Amino acid sequence: MHQTVTNFKNIQNLIKTNQEKTNNKKNIKIIAVSKTFEISHINPLIEHGHTDFGENKVQEAVEKWTFIKSKNNKLSLHLVGKLQSNKTKLALKIFEYIHSLDSEKLANKISEEQKKLKKKPKLFIQVNIGNEEQKSGIEPDNLKSFYKYCVDKELNVIGTMCLPPMSEDPEKYFKKMYHLNKDLGLNELSMGMSSDYIAAIDNNATFIRVGSKIFGERTKKA
Repeated sequence: MHQTVTNFKNIQNLIKTNQEKTNNKKNIKIIAVSKTFEISHINPLIEHGHTDFGENKVQEAVEKWTFIKSKNNKLSLHLVGKLQSNKTKLALKIFEYIHSLDSEKLANKISEEQKKLKKKPKLFIQVNIGNEEQKSGIEPDNLKSFYKYCVDKELNVIGTMCLPPMSEDPEKYFKKMYHLNKDLGLNELSMGMSSDYIAAIDNNATFIRVGSKIFGERTKKA
């Protein structure tokens, strides 16, 4: 068995054990974050039957996934990086999920392009849960009004997403995100990465974004 598949199955088993222990009945979707890796490195996991993969750059995703997606209609791509508004049209063509809706400008652009393409991506509002100046995202106090704005634009917002401050314990931020998401009446919550996905699941995450624990360390591009 290929190492990536072994790694993936280990994560599945850890999640299953944790859910049994905590009586968590949620369906957890593992996004295998494949950014920077060649398709040859990802193929064993596709052949294993996994369908959800994450990329953080639109152009890289188009070049890497267009052909293989044309041969496998079960695959779902998740944009887990920032989306520049001028790349929205390309993004909607290749991604089924966008985890980084973070501004009215982007909401307007997605609304415009989804009408032209007749394709509605599933969207997560990115929340700047730690109120960090260097990070994108909607401030928690503005989340309700931004969500209403998105609904008025007929966007298919299915949940919220966060990236907690790296230097702090993520637990309190995950808890806060759960309550913010619940207050909006949304069912899906995208949070947790290789280092903290179990803590995220304990706080009701339904989508986790795992890269290095599946694929190993990132390859460096010249």
